[in-house]
Amino acid sequence: MLNKIGQIALTVEDTERATAFYRDVVGLKYLFSAPPKLAFFDVGGTWLMLGPPEGERQERFASILYFDVEDIQGTCEEMKRKGAVFRTEPHCVHRDGTRELWLADFFDSEGNTMCLRRYT
Repeated sequence: MLNKIGQIALTVEDTERATAFYRDVVGLKYLFSAPPKLAFFDVGGTWLMLGPPEGERQERFASILYFDVEDIQGTCEEMKRKGAVFRTEPHCVHRDGTRELWLADFFDSEGNTMCLRRYT
């Protein structure tokens, strides 16, 4: 049975620019780079691989990554100071009486939508 995601691939146009964004702005743990223009990060045990479009058709793959954070407001403000552009401010999307789900969408250096998530 499948029970864990080991790696997520994200298509980027400029691997160096995207590597700097995810390392310096988002603050992910950079692991290593590998040919041809791939970069790997550790996100709590799941690897994020950044790389250019593949194959003759230059296929792009889109995903929204949801990064769990302890302090969504503070993380959002810190990322803004480092140059991140947010599509939405932190906002509550679900309340069930005991817990709340908060999200804040931002764009990465390649224009992909990503999201901060806080479930308390």
